[in-house]
Amino acid sequence: MGRAAELPGHNPTLETHPKLAFRSDGYSYSVETVNGQSRYSVTDGTRTITVPILWALGSQAQTWVLEYEGKLYESQVSYYPSVDGLAITTGDDRRHPASLEEALGRPMADEEAKQCFGCHTTNAIVDHKLDLANASPGVSCEHCHVGAKAHLAGILQGDANSVPPRLGKLSAEDMSNFCGQCHRTWETVVRNHWLGQANARFQPYRLANSKCFDGTDARIKCVACHDPHQKLVRDSPSYYDPKCLACHAPLLPTVASSEPHGKVCPVAKSNCVSCHMPKVTLPNGLVRFSDHQIRIAKAGEAYPN
Repeated sequence: MGRAAELPGHNPTLETHPKLAFRSDGYSYSVETVNGQSRYSVTDGTRTITVPILWALGSQAQTWVLEYEGKLYESQVSYYPSVDGLAITTGDDRRHPASLEEALGRPMADEEAKQCFGCHTTNAIVDHKLDLANASPGVSCEHCHVGAKAHLAGILQGDANSVPPRLGKLSAEDMSNFCGQCHRTWETVVRNHWLGQANARFQPYRLANSKCFDGTDARIKCVACHDPHQKLVRDSPSYYDPKCLACHAPLLPTVASSEPHGKVCPVAKSNCVSCHMPKVTLPNGLVRFSDHQIRIAKAGEAYPN
């Protein structure tokens, strides 16, 4: 998530796609990048609104934050690698703009803007207020390890005692809630009644729905499968086999274990996630997520909430 946000002039996606265009609901959109500066335009054929892109949010797909007449907007269209171009922003599929201003994008309320930048950048919130002037792109050390800067400063002065809390010691449930501050907790999804395939984006919620989830078992907490300091492994299902077999491998008769042991899969011992964590395509057909509700997934079954 170090690339969860990009500033103008430092956006490889827009640099390699200097001219993007799209049309929807009678409006034409374009995103043009010249000399590191990207401008977003929408026209109805008579009038045109053109504004600079302030921020790009997203590590793969990108949605842009714009400013128009003193207000922040989420762009109506976004870039998606799956189509290598523009499409309506996820979640805005049901919006049918009735004016050019509405076609520009969706106005962001103050609290929503704080949530977006609070997860995609570092130091964007100062005294409970949005402070984009001091925000740093992406998720840096300080974002998760509060006190990391003070620790570094202390080391430079010969004091190594100000060590940030060890997040690795959190229980599975506490870590799920910690990561869920951005990825959404089980409670947040339930309270907001976010049902359907769109909630495949909320991994802590999906994981907690798994039959095998145990809030005290370190073998199923977030960092058991994902190292937050390394690039996410997306295209190698076998990479995760040892994580699965930590619970589901056959026990040798000579090995005693006090940990709960899961059933052994009778079908295969490799590429476990390809069956038990199926890919879910969001309703707009543009983005796919691995479903973290671990289960025996059957073809044609309804999406389990």
